[in-house]
Amino acid sequence: MAGRSIPQSYDGAQRAFHWVMAALILLAIVIGVTASFLPPRTSPRVELLTLHKSLGMSVLILGVVRLFYRAVAGAPPYAVALAPLTRAASSAAHFALYALMIALPVSGYVNSAAGGHELSWFGLFAWPNFAPQDKALAHSAGQAHYWLAWTIGAFLALHVAGAAWHAWVRHDEIFARMWPGRAALVGQTERG
Repeated sequence: MAGRSIPQSYDGAQRAFHWVMAALILLAIVIGVTASFLPPRTSPRVELLTLHKSLGMSVLILGVVRLFYRAVAGAPPYAVALAPLTRAASSAAHFALYALMIALPVSGYVNSAAGGHELSWFGLFAWPNFAPQDKALAHSAGQAHYWLAWTIGAFLALHVAGAAWHAWVRHDEIFARMWPGRAALVGQTERG
């Protein structure tokens, strides 16, 4: 029986999750940083923070769906196996990014909810408030959100640097695995 080629790129859904979430996360960071320089309880800070929260909750929901999809679909095989240290670093960085995609919006949610602020999603509806109003909890969640934002910024910089290293220094297929476009195929075939 003839073999079939094994895709070495992520499928279209995983690539869409990656790039949509990347755009949402970067936009949320830029808006959050911009809002932090504006006076509290003034326009446009209030509107920017409402947008920031909407983006953050979108990242949270998409992140959970993405994790479930990734668990089901898995990752494609590499054309050439990564060195053990590179594989360990890649796995640790991806785990950290997934954890941050969940923890950062959760800390923002708790900060807003415990602070008694509305959690509107793009003005369409308000998220339910599951946190008690508590200034100390809001402050702690706000501090966690602040430091998690710096942490995800550092991990995103490392992620981009790693992708650039693979694309422009190593000239391997790692960057192309997530880049939009047609899927590349591993040179070997899987027997059915």
